[in-house]
Amino acid sequence: MTKSLGDYEIDTDPTRLQFDRVHGWLTNSYWCPGIPLERVERAAKGTTMVVAVYKDEEQVAYMRVISDKTTFAWVCDVFVAEEHRKKGIAHAMVQFALDHPEFQGLRRWLLATKDAHDIYESCGFIPLPNPERWMSRPGN
Repeated sequence: MTKSLGDYEIDTDPTRLQFDRVHGWLTNSYWCPGIPLERVERAAKGTTMVVAVYKDEEQVAYMRVISDKTTFAWVCDVFVAEEHRKKGIAHAMVQFALDHPEFQGLRRWLLATKDAHDIYESCGFIPLPNPERWMSRPGN
């Protein structure tokens, strides 16, 4: 599924992903520093939907949605190349996923962010209503 965004194109085709670019972004991020390329590729393959943005066939953004397509969805790995930021791309990717026909009727969308609250709030996300109910377990 594709959608035009001015000079950009939003696309969910996993065969178009430019993993060297995605890996470079994610390995330098605060949420998965040093992640091996193989893990980035495996995560994309095991994800319900990947969303990427392209300009002139060059990938400029990436996002994953993990979901059972019935009750919940988790937005993660949202990244926009620095030279393409402040153009509404992250907001457009998230809104694209929220509007996608396969994710309608979900009870809850989740995500975690350190510094992009305003982007997600503009898409309707709010702080967890009862954070004391949530737990996490570190992986191994």
